[in-house]
Amino acid sequence: MILTLASSSPRRRELLGGLGFTLEVRPAHADESVHHGEAPSDYVRRVALAKARAVDGELVLAADTTVAVDGQILGKPAGPADAARMLRLLSGRTHEVITAVCVRRPALRLEFCEVVATAVEVAPLDERVIAWYVASGEPLDKAGAYAVQGLFGAFVRGVRGSVSGVIGLPLDETLALLRRAGHPLPWDRT
Repeated sequence: MILTLASSSPRRRELLGGLGFTLEVRPAHADESVHHGEAPSDYVRRVALAKARAVDGELVLAADTTVAVDGQILGKPAGPADAARMLRLLSGRTHEVITAVCVRRPALRLEFCEVVATAVEVAPLDERVIAWYVASGEPLDKAGAYAVQGLFGAFVRGVRGSVSGVIGLPLDETLALLRRAGHPLPWDRT
């Protein structure tokens, strides 16, 4: 059974490939606008499920990640100034990284989704650090304007929950969903 990854995220591809999954990558397009009054967990679940449904395959896996602080959804920044604004919001605080994972097996009419929230504590950031980090280019295509596995990891004081979820795919929960959908895990194969 081929696992179709409905994502263009290199991080998701690396995480699954590193575990030994053979993937067919088919990026999905879905409405990623935030609906008025939508809670962060509802938002990522809606988007991940839409991505899973937008791609054909024997077994489709899709995910969506956002950063939330004070109930505000921080998606990918619109540009450097927006990235700096987001980093100021996260500075010296704990926020949530919320990822939804959906697995779909159309032939069997199976759809499973799980939402995973992880608390991330960020050290206080002064304006020099923010300017330096934004200038690195790393935050410009990341939800919440940072990558914990990149340069920003130097400013993360603690993570409570799924580290891989902060990177973009909570692996423990993803593996459980794949197994539930009947996909053999790499170490189950003989």
